[in-house]
Parts: sequence; C-alpha cells; structure tokens
Amino acid sequence: YSSKGAMMDNRFATALVIACVLSLISTIYMAASIGTDFWYEYHTLSPAENVSEAGRSIWEEFVSEEADEKTYTDALFRCNGTVGLWRRCITVPKNSHWYSPPEPDMTTNCISFSLSDQFMEKYIEPGNHNSGTDLNRTYLWRLQFLLPFVSLGLMCFGALIGLCACACRSLYPAIATGVLHFLAGLCTLGLVGCYVAGIELLHKKLPLPDDVRGDFGWSFCLACVSAPLQFMAAALFIWAARTNRKEFTLLKAYRVA
Repeated sequence: YSSKGAMMDNRFATALVIACVLSLISTIYMAASIGTDFWYEYHTLSPAENVSEAGRSIWEEFVSEEADEKTYTDALFRCNGTVGLWRRCITVPKNSHWYSPPEPDMTTNCISFSLSDQFMEKYIEPGNHNSGTDLNRTYLWRLQFLLPFVSLGLMCFGALIGLCACACRSLYPAIATGVLHFLAGLCTLGLVGCYVAGIELLHKKLPLPDDVRGDFGWSFCLACVSAPLQFMAAALFIWAARTNRKEFTLLKAYRVA
C-alpha cells in the first residue's frame, strides 16, 4: 500500500508543478500585455503623406494633454497608431520642419493615459462634450483598466497561499489557490470582452477610413492566452487538493478498519 501511496503523491506533485508553471506563464503574459502598447493597431497606406496633408498640428495635438478622444483617434487612424491600456502611439516623420524628403525617417511618439483619462467619461459623440455620456463605453473603458490589475492581484495572493501550503506541508490550501486562479481567469476573460466591445463601439462612432485597417495586436493576444492558462492552473490546483484530501480520508478509514 505504501508504493500505491507514493504513486499518488507523485501524481499530485506533478499536477502541482504543472499548475505552478502555467500560473507563472500566465502571470508573465498578463504583466507583458499590461505593459505594452499593441492591444490594437491601425495600418495606414501612407502615414507620412497623411501627416503632411493634415499639417504637423495633428500630432502636436495628439501629444497634448488636452487632446480629446476624437482628436487622438483621428491621429491614430492617419499615422499607423497603436493603443495599449496605458499609452497611445503614432508614427511620424523625424524631421520637424515643413519640408521633408520623399522618404522621411519615421519615429514613434507615445503619450500615456493619465489616471484621470482612465476614469474620464466617454461621450455619445466622441469629442462633443454636449452630446451626453455614453455609459456603455465609459464603464467598458474603466473595467478594461481595472480588471487586469485585479487578475494579477488574485494570482499573487493565490501564490502566497500556495507558499503557505508548502510550509504547512498540506495540499488542502491549494483549493483556495485554485479558486483565486479561477477568479483571475474570469477577470482576464472579462478584460478581453470589455476591450473588444469597447473597440467595436468606438468604431461605430468613428468609422475607419477606407485606406485604414485595424487589427488586434500581440499584446491583446497575450491576454487572450493568459485566460485559459489561468483556468487550467485553477483546475489542476483544485483537482490535486480535493483528490488528495479524499484519498487521505479513505486511508484513515482503512487504517481504523
């Protein structure tokens, strides 16, 4: 019977190791997606010419603290823009003068969303403060800012409980770790859903020009991959803890008998 018990212990240990690896990978992916600026990308056929036609003011207004949603979205359309959860970027010529060579060198200018920007109201007509508040887009924007941090916090708290479980030499607290990872996965899934819905609603208000293509970027893909990894880690944690608890109870009953 001891050999059978050893086999069970190895099985649980393997499940926990795999769960820990999945948890670590999902945490890295989530942190990378939060910190990068490629959640959504706009591809323009000729960004340099667009900047010349519209004037340098288009990107000077883009980096201005007073730039509203319509102003910076139009700049994103024209200048191969990328958007993250924290920053927005456009590609513009390095030459700051009105005259530029036929194929100017391009550089990427980024500006961060301030904390007030993250909680700012979205309007029914972007850029028109008198059009009323668009509650759907407002709360979707706020949720997409808050949910990734909640997800990371839940995973870190779950890891702390896991360390305590190791110190106590007990698998049972791993159930709490699994539940926290499951909740983190729900938050990540909610983040992805909120972001997609927010982008779709924005493009209904401000349709893409004919010569502009929009695509979800690799930062968004990292968040999409992180969610199933969190769910798989949660399932392994809960399975190992519950099954080990059940077999330990059966072993005690066997010894008593």
